[in-house]
Amino acid sequence: MRLVFSVVALVAFCALTSVASPQDKSPGSDSRTKVCVAVVNNQTSNSLMEDRMTGRLARGISDSKVIGIVMDSVTTKDRELHSTIENAEEVKSRECDYLVLTQVSDPRSHPMDMSIPSISIGGRAPNTDVSDPMGGQSRTPSRDTLDINFAVFRTGSPKALISTKVSDQISANVSDSLMQAVDREANRIGHDLKKK
Repeated sequence: MRLVFSVVALVAFCALTSVASPQDKSPGSDSRTKVCVAVVNNQTSNSLMEDRMTGRLARGISDSKVIGIVMDSVTTKDRELHSTIENAEEVKSRECDYLVLTQVSDPRSHPMDMSIPSISIGGRAPNTDVSDPMGGQSRTPSRDTLDINFAVFRTGSPKALISTKVSDQISANVSDSLMQAVDREANRIGHDLKKK
């Protein structure tokens, strides 16, 4: 059932966005590339400020050649990022050239995922947390890590141009600690779009 819905959503996305292509710029319109940024989807148990993260990502993408536009529609809840029907309709109505989807997830919630194991030679590394009163000798467990999965799609294409994740260790204020990861995501997207 989930596969059927995904296929229907993919076909709808292609059909709705095939009319608008990046080359269809009307004279007198803004010549910058438009990048629609869907609202960040939080798949963790942590409270995040999704709207704030989305706005920061859109501002981070924007420069003299690219304009980031915050969307009203939300990134899919599916683990594999793809456009939803709502995303496709909004991308078409806003006449965007690209769509950015972002999802925050906890790697511990999917223990069966294949990931690169961490390497530890000679035992566990000491904690280098500045707030550690023992100066790194207490060997307290390291902070939890969250993944920011993101994908960039060209309007009308179901295949992602960029699909990757950024991992970040969280601190007491989860939203603030993820902002640096959002900035890295924006830099990566901006850099890759300039090459296109």
